Amino acid sequence: MSQIADLIDGFLQERQADAERFLAELVKVPSDNPKGDCAPHAARVRELLEELGFQVEADVVPASTVQANGMISVTNLIVRRRFGEGPTIALNTHGDVVPPGEGWSRDPYGAEIVDGVMYGRGVAVSKSDFATYSFALLALEQVADRLSGTVELHFTFDEEAGGGIGPKRLLETGLSRPDLAIGAGFAYSVVTAHNGCLHLEVELLGRSAHAARPDTGFDAMEAANWVLTALYASRKNLQTRRSKVKGITSPTLVVGLISGGINTNVVPDRVQLRLDRRMIPEERPEDVEAELRKLIESAAQKFPGVSVRIRRILLARPLTELPGAARLVERLTTHASAVLGVPVGAQGIPLYTDGRHYTEAGVPCVLYGAGPRDLLEANAHRADEKLVLADLHAATRVIARSLADLLEA
Repeated sequence: MSQIADLIDGFLQERQADAERFLAELVKVPSDNPKGDCAPHAARVRELLEELGFQVEADVVPASTVQANGMISVTNLIVRRRFGEGPTIALNTHGDVVPPGEGWSRDPYGAEIVDGVMYGRGVAVSKSDFATYSFALLALEQVADRLSGTVELHFTFDEEAGGGIGPKRLLETGLSRPDLAIGAGFAYSVVTAHNGCLHLEVELLGRSAHAARPDTGFDAMEAANWVLTALYASRKNLQTRRSKVKGITSPTLVVGLISGGINTNVVPDRVQLRLDRRMIPEERPEDVEAELRKLIESAAQKFPGVSVRIRRILLARPLTELPGAARLVERLTTHASAVLGVPVGAQGIPLYTDGRHYTEAGVPCVLYGAGPRDLLEANAHRADEKLVLADLHAATRVIARSLADLLEA
């Protein structure tokens, strides 16, 4: 492997400036989700990939499907490179990003580089791995005669909306049938498990009345207060549930949105809540949802005349390690430790990602890519999101070396 590693490292050393320009071009094209108008970003990605010499397949998701997913436009991209008979390894990352928000000290679409650090929305999560995976695949061309198998790049654009019309669509429609998969991650750990997530919308329906005669109505706000109290009280119990996965602690629950009421002088006839319940890998999503529904309905029953409707908005199952994933973990941790000069191990994270769609389809998947040790260090989903470019280049070497190991004839 040492000769192969030297060839890969030498090629990537020469192309570092190209990789940085590639990433900068992606950061400069907005792909905020919501609103989710991501086809223009996919078009730019395709142009850049073709400039690198790749053949790119475009999966234009039908408008009706996109709209049902709460977005405006989505085009998934696939690059396939077959080196001969052998396993197919998919590399997936997403180009949609959360909106920039307030508090930036730099242009969120400027891709400004200061002291070896690039700033911009999506530069770490997860446009960086468009560059990581593309240039890693380019590096494999230097040792193509020693490889046997196929590498696919899956570039998708709906992770912030759940991934249902991105990687899940590619797998369910048969556009891809990989044997192994690697999803976007950070350079200092190989992620083998992550939390699941359940979003519920809770609607409490009462009857409006004049504030001078509240006794003639049914107060949905009062019922909502009782439901909120029950939800917040349940969080103490969640803290007692501990995951055995390194890097993951306990389940969490957050009520993130609330709306309702008609006017100051009117008894509220409708209140709507949306909650986020994160699940540790040991939990069954079906059990979690049933538990929440029972809790909410029991609290609402204390208010005759107020009814409750509960609707599931999102269910993201936890990522768990499947048989076969150990092959990925062993190569990635070995090469990451060697390239970065620090021990790099496997662990879990308390997020949820598109990687779960691969494991749900029976494809062993782990997460690894460019970035720091954790989200906070990258300012992910916050102002001044950033990426140390040395970590981009290191992760690209790790991915390329690991793929060469896995596909070595």
